[in-house]
Amino acid sequence: MERKGSGAAAGKVNPGSRTAADGRCSLGSPGGGGGGLAAGASLRSGTGIPPAAAAAAAAAEPDELIRRALDFKGQGAQCYKEKKCREAIGKYHRALLELKGLPTLAQEDASDASSAAAAAASTPTSTPSSSSSSSSSSSPGKLTEEQRQLVESIEIDCYNSLAACLLQAELVNYERVKEYCLKVLKKEGENVKALYRSGVAFYHLGDYDKALYYLKEARSRQPADTNVVRYIQLTEMKLSRCSQREKEAL
Repeated sequence: MERKGSGAAAGKVNPGSRTAADGRCSLGSPGGGGGGLAAGASLRSGTGIPPAAAAAAAAAEPDELIRRALDFKGQGAQCYKEKKCREAIGKYHRALLELKGLPTLAQEDASDASSAAAAAASTPTSTPSSSSSSSSSSSPGKLTEEQRQLVESIEIDCYNSLAACLLQAELVNYERVKEYCLKVLKKEGENVKALYRSGVAFYHLGDYDKALYYLKEARSRQPADTNVVRYIQLTEMKLSRCSQREKEAL
C-alpha cells in the first residue's frame, strides 16, 4: 500500500530543542515517512537530517555555546561593576551552564579509548593502518585546541568572579569561595587572585596552615599586595595563638 504524503514529510526537519537542565542540544523526533529508497539513503539514520547538514550543525554547536557563554560572562562583569552581585552570580552561572553542553577532554578520551577497544575486539585481524586511520578521523562536536583554550579561560574567569561576588556578601559562604578558587587553581595553579582568595577562605574556615600556604604563594607572585600581606600577618597571629594554647595545655 502506498503511503500518502511521504515525500513531503521526508523533507521536514524538526528544530533542535535545548534542555535547561544540562545545557545540551537534542534533536526533535524524526520526520514523517521515508520518501523512497534514494531519499532514505541520503538522510542520517533516525534524525531525518542530511549527513552534510548534521555535520555542519555539530561543528557549529560548540561555537554557539561558547558565544552564549561569553555573552553571559560579559553581562556578569557589567553587573559586578554596577555592584549588582546577585545578578552577576546568576550570569556567571548561566555562562558555566552553557559550557556544560560541550564535550570535555575526559569524555573524549574515554570515548576514544572505548571505541578503540571495541574495534580491536570485534576485528582481531585488522591491520594497524586501518585501525589508526579509523581512530584519527575527526568526530563532529569535538573541540578544537583553540576552543578548548577559550573554554578554559571562560571557566577560570567565571569561577574567579563568582568567588569575588561571594566575598562581597554580608554573610560570606567561605566554603563555596574555597570551592570556586580551587577549581581555578586546578586549571591555572599560579592564578594570584585564586591563591589569595583561597587563603582568605581557609583563614575564615579556621584552617590556618592551608591559609598561610596559599597566601604565601600569592605573595611570592605579588609581594607588594597589601591585602595579601595583611592576611599573612593575621594568619601568623592565629597560628601563634594556637601554638601558645597547645603549650599551655601541656
